[in-house]
Amino acid sequence: MTLSRAFVFTLFVALSLGCVSGSAGAQSGPLLWHSENLQLLRGDNYKVGDEGRSIVTFEHASRWSWGDVFLFTDFTAQDNGERNLYGELIPRLSLSALSGREVSGDGLIRDVLLVGNYEFGDQGLERYLAGLGVDFNVDGFRFLRVSGLHRDDPTRAGSTWQVTIAWNRPFEIGGQSFLAEGFADIAGAEGPGVENQLAVPRLLWNTHWIESDNGQLFLGVEYQYWHNKFGIDGITENVAQLQLKWVWP
Repeated sequence: MTLSRAFVFTLFVALSLGCVSGSAGAQSGPLLWHSENLQLLRGDNYKVGDEGRSIVTFEHASRWSWGDVFLFTDFTAQDNGERNLYGELIPRLSLSALSGREVSGDGLIRDVLLVGNYEFGDQGLERYLAGLGVDFNVDGFRFLRVSGLHRDDPTRAGSTWQVTIAWNRPFEIGGQSFLAEGFADIAGAEGPGVENQLAVPRLLWNTHWIESDNGQLFLGVEYQYWHNKFGIDGITENVAQLQLKWVWP
C-alpha cells in the first residue's frame, strides 16, 4: 500500500467510524461506546532512519455488541525531511457474544476473543495477524489484554508468531490524576529477520487544562525499547519521547 493509499484508507476508516459513532446512541444499537484521541510526540536517539523525529498519532477505540475495534495511525516527520505513515486496524470478536454465555464476573478472565490485526503503511507495507486474545479482570486496570497471534509478512519467506500485551491503568497521587498505559510486542523470526521485542510504556498526567465536556489533555513521557528493531539483528532503540495527548469525548 502506497503512502497516498494508506492515508486515504485511514481517513476513510476514521470518517466512517465517526459517522457511525455520531449516528448511534451510547446505549442503543450495536455500538456501546467509542473514544478517540490525538497525540503529538517528539523524540531523539532513533537508530533506524534519522535520529530525531516528530510523530502525530490518531487513535480510535470502540466497543460493540459483538466485540471491539482499535485503530491507530502514525504520521512521522523525520528531521531529515522524510515522511512516513504506519497504522494498524484491530477488530476483535467476543466469544461471549458469539456463545451468548458471559465469561465476565469476579474471576480472573473477563473475556476470550478472536483477534485480527492488519498492519499497513507506505512503501507497500502490509502484514496480517490473527489469533486469540484474553481480557483479564485486574483491580485498578481499565483493561489488561494478552493476545497470541500468527504473523505473516507477504514480503518475507514463511510466517511467525507474536505475543501482544496491552494495558491501561488510571491512578491518583496527591490529588493529581495520572495514566499508566502502553503495549508490548514479542515476535518470532520471519524470513531473514530475527526475533524482536518492543515495549512502549507511557506515564501521563491529566493536566485538566481542557474542560471534561471537551475531553481530557494529558502530558507525559512515552518510552520505547525495541530490541532487534524490524528483526534487524543488533539494532536496539532506547527512546524517551515527550507526549501530549488529547482524548475525547
